[in-house]
Amino acid sequence: MSEQKLESKPSPIRDTRVLRVLERMNEERRQPRREAFDGASRHDAEAFADFGFSIHPDQGDLIYLLCRAMGAKRVVDFATSVGMSAIYFAAAIRDNGGGIVIGSELVKAKVDVARSNLADAGLSDYADIRQGDARETLVELGGEIDFALIDGWPQPEGPSLARQIIEIVAPQLRVGGYVLNDNAEPDFLEFIRDPANGFISITLPIKRGTELALKVVTPPTVA
Repeated sequence: MSEQKLESKPSPIRDTRVLRVLERMNEERRQPRREAFDGASRHDAEAFADFGFSIHPDQGDLIYLLCRAMGAKRVVDFATSVGMSAIYFAAAIRDNGGGIVIGSELVKAKVDVARSNLADAGLSDYADIRQGDARETLVELGGEIDFALIDGWPQPEGPSLARQIIEIVAPQLRVGGYVLNDNAEPDFLEFIRDPANGFISITLPIKRGTELALKVVTPPTVA
C-alpha cells in the first residue's frame, strides 16, 4: 500500500498528549491502491475498513481555531473514521470548558479505533461516537449544535451522503454556526450556496478545496 506523508507544521493545540496522538496517526496514514476504487466494492465502506480516510492537519487546525473562537460546546463529526477529526473537535471543546462531539461512523472496526485514539489523547469524556448509518444516528442531536464536519463515503447513485447529511444537520445548526465540507460534492455545494438555505460560504485552498459555510439565518418553515 502507498503511504501519505504530511509535512509537520506548528499547531494551535498546546496539549502534548494530543499532539503525540495526532503525530502517530499521521505517520500511520495509508491509502489503498488506486485500482481498489475501480471494482464493485468501491462503494462499500466495509471493504476499506483498514484505511482511515482522515482530514488534513490544516483542516484540523482550522476546526480547532474556529471552535475555540466561537466557544463551541456541541459539534457533529461526520464521518468519524479513525477519529482524527474528532480529536481536533474534542480538544477544542475541552479547552472551551466542556461539551460533546457527536460522531457518526458506519464501520464498527473504525469506531473501535476512533474510541481508542480518543482515549489515548485523553479526550474520551468529550466524544459520543455513534456507530451506524448517519442518516439515522444524526437525526436527533439533542439540541442546537455549533459546528459540523460533513464528509462521508461516495454513493453509487442518487444524492451524495454529504447532501443527505447536511439536510439533516442544517436545521439543528445554530445561526452563527459553521459547516466544513471535505470533498466538495456538487449537490452539497448546490445546497450550501443556495441563499434560501440560510448559508454563506467560501472555498478554501486546503486539500484540493475545502468548503467553509456560515449559517446566517434560519430559513422559514415551509407549510
